[in-house]
Amino acid sequence: MSVNERGDEMTSKVSGGGPEGGSLGLLRQVALIAALAGAVGSVGMTLHAGHRNPSFLLNFIFAIWVLSPFVALVLATVVSKRWSGVTRAALYSVMLVVTLGGLAIYSAFTFGYLRAKTGFIFLVVPAASWLLIAIVGPIAAIISGRLSRPIGK
Repeated sequence: MSVNERGDEMTSKVSGGGPEGGSLGLLRQVALIAALAGAVGSVGMTLHAGHRNPSFLLNFIFAIWVLSPFVALVLATVVSKRWSGVTRAALYSVMLVVTLGGLAIYSAFTFGYLRAKTGFIFLVVPAASWLLIAIVGPIAAIISGRLSRPIGK
């Protein structure tokens, strides 16, 4: 064990002692790998679903829209190093939910288990992902702020 410069906090070398030690670090790695796989799979299914559409530009715009939540989540992971553990855990959890949920819906549509207009699925799922990100992120930050305040202040 070691004591930081101020002498008020102990960290264990076993847990990594850093901001991403222990189970939070593992969750981060799993979430990043899942997001990468989800981004590739989602864009692939988007392009497959739109392969009959002769408009390259429209297919490209749909692919960018489907990719956008994944890019935002990975960028948030890059800047989240100073966020609280609760907020980072929420971010990594949202990454997993967006990835698994998106892939499940896109797969169900692509393989014929879900009947809907092609454009509808590939517009609504990224919009729902953005909505989830916009709701969970601030709530986790607020909860984290309340948890980190000393009692009585």
